[in-house]
Amino acid sequence: MTENAWTRWPSREALGREAITRPRRVLGWTVRLSACAVLLWSAFSHRHVGIWGALAAAVGVVVAVLAAWAVFWTTYEHRLLRSLALMGVLLAIAVAAQATGFRIAALVIFCACGVSALQRFPLAVAGPLAAIALTAYCAFDNDAWLTTAVTVAGMALAGYVLRLDAEARGSAQRLLAQERAALAAEAESAALTERARIAREIHDVLAHSLSAQLVHLEAARLLIENGAERERILERVVAARGMARDGLAETRQALSALRGELTPLEDFLTELVSPAGNAEVTVTGERRPLPAEASQAVRRVAQEALTNIRKHAQGAKVLLRLDYSEHEVTLDVRDSGGSPGELTASGGGYGLLGMRERAELLGGSLAAGPDEEGFVVTLKVPV
Repeated sequence: MTENAWTRWPSREALGREAITRPRRVLGWTVRLSACAVLLWSAFSHRHVGIWGALAAAVGVVVAVLAAWAVFWTTYEHRLLRSLALMGVLLAIAVAAQATGFRIAALVIFCACGVSALQRFPLAVAGPLAAIALTAYCAFDNDAWLTTAVTVAGMALAGYVLRLDAEARGSAQRLLAQERAALAAEAESAALTERARIAREIHDVLAHSLSAQLVHLEAARLLIENGAERERILERVVAARGMARDGLAETRQALSALRGELTPLEDFLTELVSPAGNAEVTVTGERRPLPAEASQAVRRVAQEALTNIRKHAQGAKVLLRLDYSEHEVTLDVRDSGGSPGELTASGGGYGLLGMRERAELLGGSLAAGPDEEGFVVTLKVPV
């Protein structure tokens, strides 16, 4: 429910002192101290009141200062009744000062009450309260009516201008706090996104590495069950160990890539297919650096596709094509078809599913299925 502008308090940011600059604070304290000096001078400059009268006036000045200080805090806490009671105390002190001959002190307090009311109270209360204080000023002021009218108008204008200035300062402070909160939330979101990215990257590396190890370990198991020669079994075990070593290297490479230390994608693909001997890499389009996420997606899909070919199409010829277009990069991995090996049933079959999820997170797509000769995997990632 929206608050009425007439009954709404100035915000605490506007009534507080946090956003006030040092020069403004110095000016404010100068005005306050000057007002206190005038009150004290008025208390001790009237010889007709005697020493006890002067001391009583000094006590009145102290009470007035304490009441004004209390008004600052009660209005800051938006406590209307207490604030009105304290303003009543100040006006009563001013009336008593006027009645006992301390005219200057009374006029200073009347003006201060009028300005403070317009600056710190809801408008519905500030208007009548300022009218009472400034009317009392007019009633007790002995200057010419024009001078009095100009002074009253100036005090009213000063109070309202101070109110508007405080509201603007409070709004700026609230916007700054909101901006800081938004930046903190953005930083936290970026940290969570980065953690998810690292977790996904490590998951893909380990999934690929463990899948490749499983291929050779499953082969070793089958060879043992079939009573194969020791050398063939040892070859598979050594290959699994090499895959574990390569997995660690790939993990380090993934972490380096996340830090922006990426090797050229074309060189990576060439090194990836070089051990096979029956694979060819073709690059078309204008070569250019890719964002880290897109580059990592291409690398992981290429690794997963080659692992699947080794599992399901042994001896197949592989054609790997990387195409740079204006708005996307396309990776096409296809094999010529090979004999389904003894390892066709090994592995969990979740590699391409994970790659498809990675591509969709980047706004791309991944298609995988048989073609006329063998199997084809096509990744498209916008860049």
